[in-house]
Amino acid sequence: MIVKHIQRALLSKSDEHIKTLRALGQGYDADEPLPANVKVLKDTPQLRAMHTILHDEETTREDFVFYFDRLATLLVERGSDHLAFKPKEVQTPQGFTYAGLELSKDVSAVVILRSGGTLEVGLRRVVPDARIGRLLIQSNARTGEPELHYQNLPSSLAKDSVLVLDPQVATGAGALMAVTVLKDHGVDEERIVFVTYLAGLGGLRRLTKVFPKLKIIVGKIQEGFERRWIDERYFGS
Repeated sequence: MIVKHIQRALLSKSDEHIKTLRALGQGYDADEPLPANVKVLKDTPQLRAMHTILHDEETTREDFVFYFDRLATLLVERGSDHLAFKPKEVQTPQGFTYAGLELSKDVSAVVILRSGGTLEVGLRRVVPDARIGRLLIQSNARTGEPELHYQNLPSSLAKDSVLVLDPQVATGAGALMAVTVLKDHGVDEERIVFVTYLAGLGGLRRLTKVFPKLKIIVGKIQEGFERRWIDERYFGS
């Protein structure tokens, strides 16, 4: 009975979030440039070589995991630039004073299951003490609408800086749902950094249209729609 009650509560929340998203309006101008808060990793020969390895169907799973973990670290590092910092002075071993920075807020990371788990190694390398929460959002096979099936979020979420991890954004429906859930839990839009590897232009435009203050870190932008495949290659199934 308890399980059924939780499932009914989550589906009810899904309905509320879908209504909210529709009310916000998800239309966008296809020719409109992406806003400045969408940051794409700088296109370097090294990055392009990693893209090539990850997209090659002949790449072994071991190599795929190695290079994706490396790329995930770069993505989370870039996302961490947008966390909240404050000045801090420290004494060096040589007796000098160094004027640096430290995080001014704790960090929570929200993993969108299951594919977001592919970015966790990068998260742990960059922000090892981040609190981790999880959301399971799946599209309804009949309607195509995103539905919230599971949530387990840190209790400190409303006051933390928040990283959202999802390696692929296609239509943007799941990402819209995830950010809506976080705002429903008291997280200010300005404190959310969405980290993804592959993102479609349409999904990015919808996401920034609905949430203009959201910061988004992208490894590679693609024009067309591509089904989710990263978690299959990473986890081997």
